[in-house]
Amino acid sequence: MKIWVNGGLHDAETALVSVLDHGLTVGDGIFETVKAERGETFALTLHLERLTRSARGLGLPDPDLDEVRRACAAVLDANPMELGRLRITYTGGLSPLGSERGDAGTSLVVGLGETGRRADSTAVVTVPWTRNERGALTGLKTTSYAENVVALARAREHGATEALFANTVGQLCEGTGSNVFVVVGGRLLTPPVSSGCLAGITRALVVRWTGAEEADLPLDVLETADEVFLTSTLRDVQAVHRVDSRELAPAPGPVTAKAMRIFDEHAARDRDPSLG
Repeated sequence: MKIWVNGGLHDAETALVSVLDHGLTVGDGIFETVKAERGETFALTLHLERLTRSARGLGLPDPDLDEVRRACAAVLDANPMELGRLRITYTGGLSPLGSERGDAGTSLVVGLGETGRRADSTAVVTVPWTRNERGALTGLKTTSYAENVVALARAREHGATEALFANTVGQLCEGTGSNVFVVVGGRLLTPPVSSGCLAGITRALVVRWTGAEEADLPLDVLETADEVFLTSTLRDVQAVHRVDSRELAPAPGPVTAKAMRIFDEHAARDRDPSLG
């Protein structure tokens, strides 16, 4: 495997950043995951726009997007595969031990890992921990992901692939790496960004292409919703057939199946869509 690190390609064994990189010591970094099929990315421009927003939110310098694109192209060319997870990581760089940043400049790492097609449906669990809709990192895709690691481990223990969070006021928020949609009375609904969820790229495209509505939703909507589905870069639109101990059948239901079809059709026509 070839990985881009700070200006060039390296073998995996020599693709190194300092142990004093601020992304490692205090989680001072951001990232994007981009789907790549046979060397072609999907929605790369939208992901790079969010990378810049996250950098500004964290107080990092704007990433050089021309360099990021060059890095992505080089990694994709060097690692041919059918379906891959392209990971762009941008950190505060070499810094003192502590929260204060150094002045050595940022670090950019781009890697590609092979992945498989997701199943049409999956199981999810709710977890007792909450998202803070008013936190300093709310809405930013940062490398401070330990909370998600813990919650996803809980999901795996219960035979699920995703854990869903409420926010601090008990509203449905998001998954560890996904956004969530529900069907209630024939309406397709998803929590607004003000709930504290990440402004997911796939989420935004599904809202635009299907006409889904944003709405504040209590967590217990998952106990009564007619259908539930997840969206993310690698899941696209994925039906949920079980929430905790509640079975949802059929999965995908009719609204979810339509959303899956609409997303696939639009994505096939435009590999770099916009939201304008």
